This record gives sequence, structure tokens and C-alpha cells, in this order.
Amino acid sequence: MNEWQQRVIALAGMSLSAMAVQKLARSGELYPESITNTLVHSLLQQNPDNIEDIYGGLENIQPGIQAFIRQAGNNKNKDLEVTRYLVGLIHLSRRLLKQPDVLSLLGERIAQVKRQKEEFEFEDYRVQQSFAGIYRELISPLGQPIRINGNPEFLKRDSNQHHIRTLLLAGIRSAVLWQQVGGKRRHFVFSRKKMLDTAQQLLHVA
Repeated sequence: MNEWQQRVIALAGMSLSAMAVQKLARSGELYPESITNTLVHSLLQQNPDNIEDIYGGLENIQPGIQAFIRQAGNNKNKDLEVTRYLVGLIHLSRRLLKQPDVLSLLGERIAQVKRQKEEFEFEDYRVQQSFAGIYRELISPLGQPIRINGNPEFLKRDSNQHHIRTLLLAGIRSAVLWQQVGGKRRHFVFSRKKMLDTAQQLLHVA
């Protein structure tokens, strides 16, 4: 994978997270379950061999690539709410990267969840509960929280709150990854066509 492909895959991870948060907040459900599985998998991969392994394979991130194309393209399919979530993820990830102590603690806490899942076979609900706690304790204090719009009836459920925070944490992971592989905010202005062309190529590869 070249540097542009890696950046677009990370952006696809962010887009998948933002799209999933929106769907869950509005409907109280998130289907297919493979979306949550892909994003949780990305959180648990701390020493991947390559960027595709973070998401369990390029095919798993295809919905995110499609979502990125919709958001970055010059068309009427752009969703301003998803864009706002993406901006929030980038903002919080930049704050996180400026605090190495918090970033290190985040890695330790995620490793702990991974051990609990593998050794004690924690159920999905317990895993999401743990990730939600990590988000609340380590990410939320970093800056302006991401305001989630949706159905109040669904948003007040504990299970959905845990799920949404898990999805947001996965989005932060992808946003950090995007910056680690050279992603810059100016690319959205000066390299948009390059990113969209790369995204289209990746859709045909997967």
C-alpha cells in the first residue's frame, strides 16, 4: 500500500465510525453487525503487520470507503452531520497526539480489554462497556465533546451509549492512524481529487 492508499483507508475507518454513530443514534440499531465487528477489531489491533489488518482485510472497510467518497465528493449525497462527526474526531485525535502520557495510557487500557476478551471471553456488551469507559475517562476530557444528534429514546439507553462511545473510540483510532501515515487537513483542499481517485481504486481492489 502506498501512502495515499494508507491515508484513504484510515479516512474510510473514520467515515465508517461516523456513519455508524449516526445510524445507531437515529434508529437505535446498527446493521449489519459486521460494521461494529470491523470497528472493534480495529481497536484491538495494536501491532498489525499492515494497515489492512487493522480492519480485518480491505473488504471489511469497503462501506467506509464508499462513505468517504460520498462525503468528499462534489455531490448532493454529502451529509453535514457525518462531516461534523469527522471534524470532531480529527480535533480530538490531534489533542490526543499532543498528550503522549494519555496516548500511552490509552494503549494500556485497550490492551487490558483485549486480554479480558481473549482470556475471559468477555461478551460484546462487556467489551463495549469497557471501551465506553475508556472513551469517557481518557478522550472526553481532551476537548469539546462531539455532540450526537438522534432519537432521545435511543440515546438514553445505556447499551446504546456504550455502543456509540465504542464507535467514537474506533473513529479516534482511525484519525490517529490517518495522521501517523501523513494525513493533513490541507489534503481536503489541495488533494481531494487524489484521495477520491485512490478511494475508487481501492473499491476495485477489494
